[in-house]
Amino acid sequence: MSVKDITYLDQMELRGKKVFIRTDFNVPLDDSGNIRDDIRIREALSGIVHCLDNGASVILASHLGRPKGKPDKKYTLAPVANRLSQLLNREVLLAPDCIGPETSKMAENMKPREILLLENLRFHAEEEKNDPEFAKGLKHGTDVYINDAFATCHRAHASIVALPQLYKEKGGGFLLKKELTYFAKALETPQRPLTAVIGGAKISDKLPVLENLIGRVDKLLIGGGMAFTFLSAQGYDVGKSLVEQGMLDTARRVLQMARDKGVKLYLPIDCAIASEFSEKAEARIVTVQEIPKDWQGMDIGPATTMLFAEALTDSKTIVWNGPMGVIEFPNFARGTSAIISQLARSYALTIVGGGDTHVAVQDAGEASNISYVSTAGGAFLELLKGQPLPGLVALKDKGGLSPFSTG
Repeated sequence: MSVKDITYLDQMELRGKKVFIRTDFNVPLDDSGNIRDDIRIREALSGIVHCLDNGASVILASHLGRPKGKPDKKYTLAPVANRLSQLLNREVLLAPDCIGPETSKMAENMKPREILLLENLRFHAEEEKNDPEFAKGLKHGTDVYINDAFATCHRAHASIVALPQLYKEKGGGFLLKKELTYFAKALETPQRPLTAVIGGAKISDKLPVLENLIGRVDKLLIGGGMAFTFLSAQGYDVGKSLVEQGMLDTARRVLQMARDKGVKLYLPIDCAIASEFSEKAEARIVTVQEIPKDWQGMDIGPATTMLFAEALTDSKTIVWNGPMGVIEFPNFARGTSAIISQLARSYALTIVGGGDTHVAVQDAGEASNISYVSTAGGAFLELLKGQPLPGLVALKDKGGLSPFSTG
């Protein structure tokens, strides 16, 4: 779906209307229930403020954690309401539930420029079941539906898919627009060379991503655990490294696809290995031809880091998803750190996203030096696969659109 296929907040008349905004406030909490990182809340502020400045009242809805379809105080959105109140310097009311007569009464009594945050959507199993009756209960007399939760757009949940079908006026928020705009720059109309860096543990998790990217990119750099399946497919003995035996033929097919399409595909030439999967294990650096039988690959090595850095040097657009090693162990996070440093120094358009990759960039303090760091995990991957996202299709009157139409 093209960024142009959706109506956005700044294209709507909002004065005097009640606006329902599906946000992503799925923030990390510590054991005391305090917010450890409020970036997702901050990302939503521009859309909320726009609605308030234009005379609308705002109902916010989000999930938090995995409460398994029933109320759980551990996952209340109360900390989010408090943080929003601080950031906006105005009261944010928290409803006792996301549906029900008491919440509807609070919504009915809202005045322009007031904010109501619904309690955790996933306190009801009907949310994840995309239940249409549950969606009707969420509407609360609102006039406009806005999805500003790109990270959840790959989920066919009630607040994402069933609910927008109930509105004549619906569209995307500023964060969603930003995500789609950067993806379009990377995958629709990229400046070339376009390079993708793909890591993570398993080919099976990223196969659709690899197949889609091979038809789009000029260079493909593969690191992480999945690289050892590719190396094994080429005949290397990789010891006890992670290898998906059932994916060896698939790896060979991907390599052949890259050759057929003229894509320069890079694999590690050396790696950091360990005697066991442990932070305290003995470690050493070897070439990929010299991995001992009882050892396992844990990260790309310094020669590979230099090779990858060289491949990235002339790139005009870089998309990265997935770590280069076992980043939870500091000894095996160096390859990922090196890629972060390379992207931070690059003059290319750099787009980073997906779970561990996003966290690694934030932890390195380099987020401000990357063109765009997506907080989305699954949705980021689905777009890289070239798959339509249910949440985006639901914003259109007609479905069936691909994520990136060129028309």
